Amino acid sequence: MGSGQVTSPEPFDFQGKRITVAGLGVSGVPAAKVLHGLGAIVTVVNDGADERARAQAAELEALGVTVRLGDGDTLPEGSELIVTAPGWKPDKPLFAAAAQAGVPVWGDVELAWRLRGPDAAPWLAVTGTNGKTTTVQMLASILKAAGLRTAAVGNIGVSLLDAVLGEEQYDVLAVELSSYQLHWAPSLRAHSAAVLNLAPDHLDWHGSMEAYAADKGRIYEGNRVACVYNVDATDKPSTEDLVREADVEEGCRAVGFTLGTPGPSQLGVVEGILVDRAFVEDRQKNAQELAEVADVNPPAPHNIANALAAAALARAYGVPAKAVRDGLRAFTPDAHRIAHVADVDGVAYVDDSKATNTHAAEASLAAYEPIVWIAGGLAKGAVFDELVAKSAQRLRGAVLIGADRALIREALVRHAPEVPVVDLDRTDTGAMLQAVQEARRLAQPGDTVLLAPACASMDMFTNYNQRGDAFAEAVRALGAGT
Repeated sequence: MGSGQVTSPEPFDFQGKRITVAGLGVSGVPAAKVLHGLGAIVTVVNDGADERARAQAAELEALGVTVRLGDGDTLPEGSELIVTAPGWKPDKPLFAAAAQAGVPVWGDVELAWRLRGPDAAPWLAVTGTNGKTTTVQMLASILKAAGLRTAAVGNIGVSLLDAVLGEEQYDVLAVELSSYQLHWAPSLRAHSAAVLNLAPDHLDWHGSMEAYAADKGRIYEGNRVACVYNVDATDKPSTEDLVREADVEEGCRAVGFTLGTPGPSQLGVVEGILVDRAFVEDRQKNAQELAEVADVNPPAPHNIANALAAAALARAYGVPAKAVRDGLRAFTPDAHRIAHVADVDGVAYVDDSKATNTHAAEASLAAYEPIVWIAGGLAKGAVFDELVAKSAQRLRGAVLIGADRALIREALVRHAPEVPVVDLDRTDTGAMLQAVQEARRLAQPGDTVLLAPACASMDMFTNYNQRGDAFAEAVRALGAGT
């Protein structure tokens, strides 16, 4: 972990600058409005020209912003800066043209960071393949329990531009950042940051696992107080590797979190207690009790890890131990994240529709046994051998749905041939009801029927929320005897 004086970016004068905004949508429209308000000459380019895009274009054009629909590849003449939507891939011709012309490219996070005032709230930032939203919400709950003015912002739904430029005054912000956003945020410098975990994801966007990890690792650059990493992670590169490679401010510390007994400069678990051996006096000998495992909702292993990461960031900001406990007790997770739906005939039914990749599904499966597993959907290029091999001993049975269910079935044949499998060859609205009925047939009292699809939902559902709702509705139908 390199250390030294981290320099701030040069001030940018937007007045009269020709700035291209790449993409409309949830980030492009606010960015265009903000830049126009700062006196920039704004041109928005967008690949699509559908009805929604035309409506957004009309709104911006009424303000005096130029909008070019149907061509997001050509660099507008005279562009001095591009502000891009985070989802636009780095290999787009627009960015190649910008590089050739020496035009910098920022994302909406970079723009928000540059527009912060001199007394702006510091950022406690979180990224990772899975668990970001839950961790940031836990962190915000802890900060609020400490009496601090805060909000969960970023990739979580509240725009960072709104948080930075709005009238609300904050003491500190809990910021969720995706790998896309970090790719386009070269000058971001957080107070403290955490990378929760790393597993292959979005590789079509980043081009390789190495590039994906490097973008996640950008969150540590310039950290002032703590770089929080996952001691238990076995992925390569590990989150600890990313800390080692980061250039941080003098005095910034590496702080680990683990589900085991923590060493010095770590947070961990001892006999059902979350403890801190990082932000205490004489951490070689002392530990501070923060909360009980039972204070974490739900107390599944990966969620306890999320709580430890949130606690580490809060403690880095100086939050007292009592606020960690109170904040975790007050936290309620979003829907479709290992949510207990109901018990029917002695069987628990759990909705983790948010487990849209193998890494998330593995964490979910590790929280229960025996399990009747409902899985499948769009694999997005994933392979399932490692997931099935690690989870085979926990499985009572499996019910497979969705377009790529054959990939999971084949992995089950290879690594869990004794596990009974029901393969549902249907994608209509009644498929989830049948899946739950088949899972009930396989389950025994004391089992958990777990929806942890390990796949995206768009083959059968609008999104993972609708998939989880369908599961919950089917479970309630069981309980009603229908």
